[in-house]
Amino acid sequence: MNNLTILAIFIIFVAGFIWFNENRMKWRRWKKPSKTFPPAWRKILTTKVSYYNNLDNNERQRFEYKIQEFLNNVRITGISTDINETDRVLVAASAIIPIFAFPDWQYVNLREVLLYPNQFDRDFKTEGGAGGILGMVGSGYMSGKMILSKRALRHGFSNESDKKNTAIHEFVHLIDKADGSIDGIPAVLLEKQYTIPWIDLIKHKIDEIYEGKSDINPYGATNKSEFFAVISEYFFERPKLLKAKHPKLYELLEEIFNQEMTSKVLKKKSKNIGRNDPCPCGSAEKFKRCCGKEHYK
Repeated sequence: MNNLTILAIFIIFVAGFIWFNENRMKWRRWKKPSKTFPPAWRKILTTKVSYYNNLDNNERQRFEYKIQEFLNNVRITGISTDINETDRVLVAASAIIPIFAFPDWQYVNLREVLLYPNQFDRDFKTEGGAGGILGMVGSGYMSGKMILSKRALRHGFSNESDKKNTAIHEFVHLIDKADGSIDGIPAVLLEKQYTIPWIDLIKHKIDEIYEGKSDINPYGATNKSEFFAVISEYFFERPKLLKAKHPKLYELLEEIFNQEMTSKVLKKKSKNIGRNDPCPCGSAEKFKRCCGKEHYK
């Protein structure tokens, strides 16, 4: 093999490597929405997602666009359970709420969300209700996946006062992981000058939990990453209460998520649904034959 042949092979190799790297980004690029936002999805958002109802018209259009974009690129799969459009839209809403102030954010580290009927264990088994896990960000061979309890997903949007939303909790873990590690310090969103105050405040608040002097979910005392996810649930569910009881925490969470939550009125719109109206879950069935079946027996 002469020098010219070796040089030609080297040039082809370098060109191929450059082409691969340039196109790899294209392959990972999210597909953009190309269809009109489904009216059934809008009804689900209106009746089940308080956050959406507080947005102005332009913000709602942007929220809907992000919902579509997410569902265009992330599969929602039921494991030993049936899922419907409501489940898919609620998963997407959980993903969009924390990053809504960052229009270019995409969950490039997520390919699929698996919905289990209820609790599961660390081996992803559901028999006997063992394990007590309601949500998890996958790692290792499960990397790129998130596991959620369908019951917990729905409960997170049906109870507006318990400061808990499992799906938002897990998406905050995913945001935390964007810098390479789940450590409670979302370096991608948190400006450097706030890092030390944030760590110090977490330590202080975890101490308060252990001392029985806090209304924050005790699970937040597990470690910094769980505290960040737990307090984010509080921030998006009960922002006014959080600001009143933990003003410094609220202030730093505003900096992280770039959202002023206390101005929002987090109430779902009530809607009278007739027996022959389309079911708001998006199934395309009449209400009396779907979610209202038990009521109209």
